Amino acid sequence: MKLLTRDFGKIEVDEKDIVTFTGPIFGFEKYHRFAFLYHEEISEHFIWLQSVDEPNLCFLLVEPQLVSHHYRPELPEDAVRLLEDGEWMCYLLVSIREPFQSSTVNLKSPIVVNPEKRQAAQFILDEELPIRHPLFREGKD
Repeated sequence: MKLLTRDFGKIEVDEKDIVTFTGPIFGFEKYHRFAFLYHEEISEHFIWLQSVDEPNLCFLLVEPQLVSHHYRPELPEDAVRLLEDGEWMCYLLVSIREPFQSSTVNLKSPIVVNPEKRQAAQFILDEELPIRHPLFREGKD
């Protein structure tokens, strides 16, 4: 399917690469279908989460292990209900700041995906975690 995007213009996306949010992205509850986009020339570490229905709605994600080796979120009980059983992948929302080295990630509310079922949800964790954690590690974590 053809998809109009904010950052990459018009692109071709396979239907099987569309993920449905069975639990909303907080603040964007009316949008449910997203595509994961990769642009290795820019960075192999960042993933664009592009809305299928709104070209200007796009989030930047990163894998937690790039930010902290110790991040092991304990998901709430409704995770299985929203995502079903299977292997889950976790991503952190990035907030771009100026200068770029000041950018942060949200450890409190990860995006969790069941790639086999193509379902996703954002969760607010019970753990005491920051919503503005530095994207870039300084020394050991």
